[in-house]
Parts: sequence; structure tokens; C-alpha cells
Amino acid sequence: MSQQTAELHPVAGVYLGGCHAGIKATSKADKIDLVVIKFCEQALTAATFTQNAFCAAPVTLARKNLQATPARALLINSGNANAGTGEQGMADAVQSCAWVAQELGCEAHQVLPFSTGVIGQNLPMEKIHNGIPQALSDLTVTGWEKASRGIMTTDLVPKTVSRIINIAGTDITITGMAKGSGMIHPNMATMLGFVATDAKISQPCLDKALLDAVNKSFNRITVDGDTSTNDACTLTATQQADMATIDDINSTAYQQFAAEIEMVMVELAQMIIRDGEGATKFVAIKVEGGKDAQECLQVANTVALSPLVKTALFASDANWGRILAAVGRAGVDSLDIDALKIYLGDVCIVENGGRAASYTEEAGSAVMQKSDIDITIQLNRGDAEETVWTTDFSYDYVKINAEYRT
Repeated sequence: MSQQTAELHPVAGVYLGGCHAGIKATSKADKIDLVVIKFCEQALTAATFTQNAFCAAPVTLARKNLQATPARALLINSGNANAGTGEQGMADAVQSCAWVAQELGCEAHQVLPFSTGVIGQNLPMEKIHNGIPQALSDLTVTGWEKASRGIMTTDLVPKTVSRIINIAGTDITITGMAKGSGMIHPNMATMLGFVATDAKISQPCLDKALLDAVNKSFNRITVDGDTSTNDACTLTATQQADMATIDDINSTAYQQFAAEIEMVMVELAQMIIRDGEGATKFVAIKVEGGKDAQECLQVANTVALSPLVKTALFASDANWGRILAAVGRAGVDSLDIDALKIYLGDVCIVENGGRAASYTEEAGSAVMQKSDIDITIQLNRGDAEETVWTTDFSYDYVKINAEYRT
């Protein structure tokens, strides 16, 4: 179901390379599974990471390294998560960064490691060691498409977005890639995201732009309710554009920049949902009229995570009672069911505490046949609204995850 942006604009100061290191034993010889991204010395990087208590060794090390100094490179491998690997996993992550640093002539703490794949297995360090020089020899400013394939696991297609915008008369490039298909849920969602821009922007402004964008994109998607051990998203600004530095969050330049970053990340997040494991439906669940954002998200996620709702979506079955039941058990305080309305597309299915008088099975079924479906829930108890994007549950989701290690 995914779509990929056709043209990927190079970002000045960003070089990407990849190779087949053979990290996953069953991978094909042409499968890229090791990627290095090199940044110019002026680059600044912001990052967000998973909130899973069993966060992977590369997550712990990347967070630590980024606090120490601006990043000069990212090292990304697929096929092995290096999570649940204890002291050995951390030692392997540290060693991998040291190898990259040695090749680039920088410090090991200037390298941020990222891994995705099977949990609980140690990295094949000899393959990592041999692969790093190969990936570095492949560095090029046009390497985005190749790199986007190298970070995939169960993804069916790469996910990339690229655009050129104008801020105060200067053209700015923003290009990014993400991976994710299953084990997707907020905080963050198995997803990785890497976005870069040539904009000149201060570290505090960059940090805020990333955090706000992630909260409206990658933290608004769910496939199966599983938050991964390895989630991470980075935003790098290389400072190469000929412009005044953006250093005020109240400025017009910052507001425009932040809005564009959010749109890029929303697009990448939606690509993850469209490529959800076994997904046949792209579903937007919008909750309106809540007391606050948290209440809206609570309702939206309860509906999005309901196995009964998700299987009905897969069957194109307008079983509206499942949506009603999910809203009812979302834990909203003093919910007035008589004031609540629920829509499938533009078809009202619930009002006045029960089935809408105008509702017909034919109208509901017509909406459920579509591949893109909107579910709107109007709580009518406030002004807040939030949207969550999700998928259905198909036979293939079970098959993919049952056979993941075979």
C-alpha cells in the first residue's frame, strides 16, 4: 500500500553509503543491510528514542553519544536489533562505533549506532567489521534510495520523502527516510526515521522542531500496539544553506521550518501504516470535541488497537457495534453517550446513544469496502481533537510474524 516520493534531493553535507554485510543469515546476496551516513563538521543532530524499558544497546549508546558531542556519522544495520543482549550488546555497539570513527578520523562518541531486526541475538561482529569499509567506500550525496532499502526488515517498500522549500528567500532542502511495518505503536513506534536538511538552525530550535513533529507523526501511528526496543528518529541540520540562522521559536522562519518538518514526518509515518504488515486498509481515526488532547488520543488508540475493530476492517464488515464498544471502554470520565456521534466516512453510524436513525447497512458497507477509511468520533465535550492512523489485521499479519525468524 506504500507510495514513495519519486525524486530525492541531495542534502548538502550529507553522504550515504551501504553494502551487503550478510548480517541476516538468510538474506540474499544483493540485500543491503549495513548503512553509514556521514555528516559535515558543522552539522547538528536532534534525536528521539523509544521509551521501552528494554531499550536496545544502540539506543542507549546513541543517546549517550549525542549528549556528548554533535554527531559526525550514523551507523545503521538491519537484520539484528542488538536488543536484549546485555553487556556484550553494549560492547558490540561501542566497538562498531569505534570502527567507523577510525575510518572517518573522528571520535567514537561522534558516531550514533542504530539497529533493527531480531531481538536477543548478538551482532555478527566480523561481518560488521568487514562491512563498514565497504559502506564507507560507497558514500555519496545521492545515496538516499539505496540507504532506505538497507534499513528495511519486514517492510515491503522503502519509505522516503524529499522536498525543497523557501524560507525568507532561500531554498532549503529536506530529505528523509524511515523503516517500519510491524511492532508499531507510539512512544515511539519497530521504526527508524532519519531526516536531514541543509538549513541553518540552532540546537534548541532543532530539538523542539523534532520533538513536536514526532509527537504529531510517529507518535500518532499504531499497527499492533507493540512499542519496539529500538525505535529512534533523528533530524540533522547541516547548516549549509545561505541563510540567517533560525534561533527563535517565535520567528516566522522557525514556524515555517517546523511546519515543513512535521509534514515530512507525517508523510513518512503514514507510509509506515500503508506498509503495515499484511495491511489492506489505511485507517484514519479522528476524535473531535474532547476535553483535551490526551482524552482524544485515549479514545482513538482504544479503537485503533481493538482486534475486533481491526478484523472487521479487514473483512470490510460494517460491524459498527465493535467501534461503539471500543469507544465505551476507552475510560473517558463521565462520557455522555447521548451526545456522542460516530461516523464511517460521511455516514453517521451512532447518535443519541445508539444506531443513527439515518444509518443503513448498505451505506456502512460501501465505506468499509474502501482501502482508505475515515472513522470520526465526536465526543462533543470540549474543543480538543487528535488523529491516529492505523491498519486492519489480516491473515498475512499473523503469517508474517509467525514466520519472522524462519
